[in-house]
Amino acid sequence: MTRVLTIKRVPTVVSNYQEDNNNDDNNSERALGCTRNCLGKCCLPVSKLPLYTFKIDSEHPIEDGNVNVNSSEELPQVFFLHNLLLGQWEDRMRRGLFRYDVTNCETKVIPGKYGFIAQLNEGRHLKKRLTEFRVDQVLQPFDDNKFNFTKVGQEEVLFRFEPSNDNKSHFFPSADIASDLNSPTVIAINVSPIEYGHVLMIPRLLDYLPQRIDRKSFLFAVHMAREAADPLFRVGYNSLGAFATINHLHYQAYYLEVPIPVEKAPNRRVGEETGLCDKGVVVSELWNYPTRGLVFEGGNTIKDLSDVVASSCICLQNKNIPFNVLISDCGKRIFLFPQCFAEKQALGEVSQKILDTQVNPAVWEISGHIVLKRRKDFDDGSEAYAWRLLAEVSLSEVRFQEVKDHVFEAAGLQKANVEENSINEKESLYKTPARPAAPHLPQDCSVHQ
Repeated sequence: MTRVLTIKRVPTVVSNYQEDNNNDDNNSERALGCTRNCLGKCCLPVSKLPLYTFKIDSEHPIEDGNVNVNSSEELPQVFFLHNLLLGQWEDRMRRGLFRYDVTNCETKVIPGKYGFIAQLNEGRHLKKRLTEFRVDQVLQPFDDNKFNFTKVGQEEVLFRFEPSNDNKSHFFPSADIASDLNSPTVIAINVSPIEYGHVLMIPRLLDYLPQRIDRKSFLFAVHMAREAADPLFRVGYNSLGAFATINHLHYQAYYLEVPIPVEKAPNRRVGEETGLCDKGVVVSELWNYPTRGLVFEGGNTIKDLSDVVASSCICLQNKNIPFNVLISDCGKRIFLFPQCFAEKQALGEVSQKILDTQVNPAVWEISGHIVLKRRKDFDDGSEAYAWRLLAEVSLSEVRFQEVKDHVFEAAGLQKANVEENSINEKESLYKTPARPAAPHLPQDCSVHQ
């Protein structure tokens, strides 16, 4: 008999339309149109949205989907993050589209070696709906009957995000969608934000892609981190089985004014590309961190690094191994965390004390930014608790070695001689920028140590 692992989950509401219980026939709705000004095929093709086109390496262009632009003026480096993304995010806050004001949430750095970050967000779990969530299948087919991002209202969208055709970045306040042959990629708010500037990138929205990484969408996510041009802006991904709550392809991103613990963790080189296909990518494993993970760096181009990580993720999801990804340092470093917390939870192997805190350890928690729902847990938060939580996420040493073998084979990597590689301390690499914060950043959003 096949054993199906399920747990009762309470997914976070990421859109104001997620709790809409309207079960009208979707195909009929698309044919006739609707009056909600949504992102479905009924409304989006006849709509206009702001458009940001990002520059790509002209020597390694994306094969298709480029957007033609006429402007010859390239945007200043800070435009994408500080003027456009955060500016539009604050506009949606003023318009009352969020379920709560995340800038009023208490945040502190927990004393200790790594400085885990704790946030008290007592309102985030109040408006949720129960669901049966499969934790034993990383790849599941797209189900149009369940919530997906085509049901989101256009007011939650900040702008489209597409590659340009001239290796320059451009912004157009209003652009037709019907004129483009390809399904649009959009940046939208997360209405239940974890942090300031919390957004979702939804690749090729109208292609109805399930939550599974492909090389093209992952390259878009890396480009998003690069366009931000600020190491305090990170991009993340959760697979199914690793606390993704919606089976419609999306990446997350937000702005946090301090380094997060995993960025400061030491690591040790374990592999690299060699031979004729050497693209300069180096792989390390986290050292003395509670969750085992891999760190990818280098690459002759941004696409080289992206392709190696995407190949690794595709391998894991095909082998039904849940994982989380953090894109850090403006796309120059990428962390890959295979995990087993949901599996252990379904088998009753996670301690009740950990479960009582109601923390679902997804990419942000694993990286060291832990969102707590109860005042007591926040006040009593310690490095020992954070370590216990993240240790429950981690694969055993034996299983992690198996994952490394799969990744090396899939990405064409050569194992390094571990004994010849000293531990690489990263603590001095990430520092809060000396420049003052952008004027629009709320003062009460700062993290105080």
